Amino acid sequence: MTENSQQPQPPTSELPTQYAPADVEGPLYERWVERGYFEADAKSDKPPFTVVIPPPNVTGSLHLGHAFEHTLIDAMTRRKRMQGFETLWQPGMDHAGIATQNVVERELGKEGKSRHDLGREAFVERVWQWKGESGGQISGQMRRLGDGVAWSRERFTMDEGLSTAVQTIFKRLHDDELIYRAERIINWCPRCLTAISDIEVDYQEDDGELVSMKYGDGDDTIVVATTRAETMLGDTAVAVHPEDERYQHLVGKLIKLPLTDRSIPVVADEHVDPEFGTGAVKVTPAHDPNDFEIGRRHDLPSLTVMDEHAVITVHGPFQGLDRLEARSAIVAALRAEGRIVAEKRPYVHSVGHCSRCKTTVEPRLSMQWWVKVGPLAKAAGDAVREGKVKIHPQEMEKRYFDWVDNLHDWCISRQLWWGHRIPVWYGPDGEVVCVGPDEEAPSGEGWHQDTDVLDTWFSSGLWPFSTLGWPEQTESLAKFYPNSVLVTGYDILFFWVARMMMFGLYAMDGTPPFHTIALHGMVRDQFGKKMSKSFGNAVNPLDWMDKYGSDALRFTLARGANPGVDVPIGEDWVQGSRNFANKIWNATRFALMNGATVDGPLPDASEMSSTDRWILSRLNSVVAEVDAHYEDFQFAKLSDALFHFAWDEVFDWYVELSKTTFQAGGEPAEVSKRVLGEVLDVTLRLLHPVVPFVTETLWTTLTGGESVVIADWPADSGFRDAGAEREIGTLQSVITEVRRFRADQGLQPGQRVPARLSLDGSALAPHEAAIRQLLRLQPEGDAFTATATLPVAGVEVALDLSGVIDFEAERKRLTKDLEAARKERGQAEAKLGNEAFLAKAPDHVVDKIRTRLAKADEDIARIDAQLERLPKA
Repeated sequence: MTENSQQPQPPTSELPTQYAPADVEGPLYERWVERGYFEADAKSDKPPFTVVIPPPNVTGSLHLGHAFEHTLIDAMTRRKRMQGFETLWQPGMDHAGIATQNVVERELGKEGKSRHDLGREAFVERVWQWKGESGGQISGQMRRLGDGVAWSRERFTMDEGLSTAVQTIFKRLHDDELIYRAERIINWCPRCLTAISDIEVDYQEDDGELVSMKYGDGDDTIVVATTRAETMLGDTAVAVHPEDERYQHLVGKLIKLPLTDRSIPVVADEHVDPEFGTGAVKVTPAHDPNDFEIGRRHDLPSLTVMDEHAVITVHGPFQGLDRLEARSAIVAALRAEGRIVAEKRPYVHSVGHCSRCKTTVEPRLSMQWWVKVGPLAKAAGDAVREGKVKIHPQEMEKRYFDWVDNLHDWCISRQLWWGHRIPVWYGPDGEVVCVGPDEEAPSGEGWHQDTDVLDTWFSSGLWPFSTLGWPEQTESLAKFYPNSVLVTGYDILFFWVARMMMFGLYAMDGTPPFHTIALHGMVRDQFGKKMSKSFGNAVNPLDWMDKYGSDALRFTLARGANPGVDVPIGEDWVQGSRNFANKIWNATRFALMNGATVDGPLPDASEMSSTDRWILSRLNSVVAEVDAHYEDFQFAKLSDALFHFAWDEVFDWYVELSKTTFQAGGEPAEVSKRVLGEVLDVTLRLLHPVVPFVTETLWTTLTGGESVVIADWPADSGFRDAGAEREIGTLQSVITEVRRFRADQGLQPGQRVPARLSLDGSALAPHEAAIRQLLRLQPEGDAFTATATLPVAGVEVALDLSGVIDFEAERKRLTKDLEAARKERGQAEAKLGNEAFLAKAPDHVVDKIRTRLAKADEDIARIDAQLERLPKA
């Protein structure tokens, strides 16, 4: 227990007969917050443990992916808090530039308005209003889940302090010539009307058309192919490979560009693959990134032929047409001129789409702001290579290196109104001034600020230190930076993690933003399919929390969390976890009703029964196992270990074995009551980080302590008793085997049967009362007749089943089952022995028959054993 805890007292109230999560969770969480358990003190002399929340978009609500990630982070931080760390789980939200602007624009659309009707200032004010009214719902949902975050430190990426951090780092990067403005090809979304970065483009296989068309005339004819015929209006060259002999006579010549009054050169460039298609490619520098580079190498002009809405702006017949309309019109015009050589449709190819609105992205030449990522990315890669930062699981390192070692410069400007405005002013005579947070912006006639805002990942990349007060050298920054661990999905390894690594190393003098990156997978449905509203399999986690309780959802998610691997989840599994919570509740109620206590020290091992020593030995092994799994981020393994220990060993075995001791009374019963109290105390503390609500209720009732949130994390005392573990293992084998026999004979679980136990000289002799109680075995009477004898683990259990079982009817039933199993085996063997069948049958059919044969063999062996056990006629 911590210094803040009260001394343990005997239970002060009886637990209700049933656990009702809805009655418990809300009030408990508010009590935790009111008492300040989740707050972090920068002045504390405790060692720090820091983790940031991956800031959810202000547009969002809690989805199953959030619930999964938050469960893992919360479990980790609750354990560290119990271990005595000054724990900071930093909450907050992201302004989510494009996503938020789209949401508010849709709301305006319902009113028949656009953002342009309001103007920039009024529109931004409207977004802030929307954020205040609707954007905070996720905070309430986090409380429902039990997130132990430091609410007093909650931040938003558009807060004044974080805005200062953004302006500061932009200014420093600009002054260090790591931010620059240049005209380059960017990914343009004609719907969102903004540039987007490479990682905001989703590629998918679309049906399109591949058109081969003839440029030039006579001997100067050359054929090129394209899926975007509309861009030919902006062609400024045709390129061929320098060593392609087919086109040597054309290199350097001008050829006629169809449908236009222009002639364009044929250039030789090594980028061209002579084996692909005709070996000649059209070059459109203003509308293709590869063509742009060819254009730079050959000093070609760049002609923009589409506006920001992807509408054609040149050449009369096509001017004003949307790109797709123009594509059809241009192909028709070329066909009319006899210049179409081939048309292939549908032509399936990879097409980029805006990750926000799913519109097809248009490569476009545009003046934008860029981060020169070369030196920043190298530092981010070196930090992992040199072991300053560990990626878990380690096999994800390769994906990280593949990304940071091949990063292109990052386009950071967005043509939006919602976001951090680029802190650059332009003067009347071409002046360009970058302004820091403590500097006066230029004023006067002709001066104006850049209208673009920064990519939302620019500000979220500062999250590990901007939330702690940077650029000010605050106590919080000194105490809690770098973060101890980052827990996030592998899907944003490139979006967010790489950005934080680059900015953290740059801004914090080479200190990386976190020691460890722990990557998890994605939540999927029970069949492994991605969850999506369009698939009809998306789940609102609040529905499951309402139905089964937050602990049940958390435990289900944690049990599926293997590092870096996707997590399937179904409602049946959540229901199973609810049953586990109920099992914990009922077992603790039983223990309290039977006097389980945490008062005083544990009795000496010499005073304990072998059952007591066994459970304490297993308890310490589980403490060590759980600790090892936490350190390795193996949430599934630690949850599974706790589930089986609590349900199987504590509740199904130790509690049951203790009942006879409690009934007998005396000193052994008092010892077992103290042992049971200890086991429950430690087990509840071990379970608390994953299932916080039910364990809080039970632990405080059991111990009288203030809160399990601030209780000490259990330590492995080192106590082990291999002999007791072997003895109880033997006892379990005996009971399990006899139970199996009873079930095979059709006996009801509560049906009592006379039995003789041969335990003389056996280590199980002290357990006879428990064996009889658990197996419903009566003492043998004067008329006892052993009709079945079971030798198990050196012990002989003789049962008198006369009057309980009709042996003749049972023999007939089993004989009939045996004949059916033998017939099944014969049919399977015949098929597997038929060479003609094996040659023609598919593998899965053959495998199915082999499985049938194995099952028949198992059934025959089982029925033979049952018949052997029946009394002879």
